[in-house]
Parts: sequence; structure tokens; C-alpha cells
Amino acid sequence: KKPAEKKPVAEKSPAEKKPAPPKAGKKLPKEGGEKKGKKKHKKSVETYKIYIFKVLKQVHPDIGISSKAMGIMNSFINDIFEKLAGEASKLARYNKKPTITSREIQTAVRLAL
Repeated sequence: KKPAEKKPVAEKSPAEKKPAPPKAGKKLPKEGGEKKGKKKHKKSVETYKIYIFKVLKQVHPDIGISSKAMGIMNSFINDIFEKLAGEASKLARYNKKPTITSREIQTAVRLAL
């Protein structure tokens, strides 16, 4: 009978320990910290919009540009960049060189235009 009495006591001990951690005050500051730190950072998307605008203002200071037109210009620059990079890559492979130098870029520009 005595071992039987000890078993329920042993079972009560872990049961008492389980509720104790949730009652601890340590978790509350962490949750509060998460709420303060939940400032969602926007996923940074690299575009050429700033540079397009700067060049536009240098060329035509009194003219603006719509967001649709800016998106089109950004797509155009990305497309040209990809074409030039691809052509420069081909030239480097043709010449059996592992690097793209200014010479490959210059030749790629001449071929593209």
C-alpha cells in the first residue's frame, strides 16, 4: 500500500510543475516584445525608378512621369540589362574566358544596338 501511495504523489509532482512555467512572468515580456517588434519590413524590390527620375529631371526639369510610365521604363531597363548580360556572357564563352570584362560589355552593346 505504501508504494501505491507514493505513485500518486509522484504523479502530482510533475502535474504541479507543468502549470508553473506558464504562470512565470518571463513569457509575458517576450510576448510584449514581439508585439512591439512586429513592424513588418517591406520586401525590398530593387528598381531603377530613382535613377530614371534623376535623369528625367536633368534632361527635362519641368516634366514629370506617371507611375505606369515609370514601370514601363523600369521593365525596359531590366530587359536591356538582361540582353547585354546574356550577349556579354556568350562573348566570354566564345573566347574561352571565365570573366566578363569591359571589352565584352562594349562589344555586347555594339551588337545589341
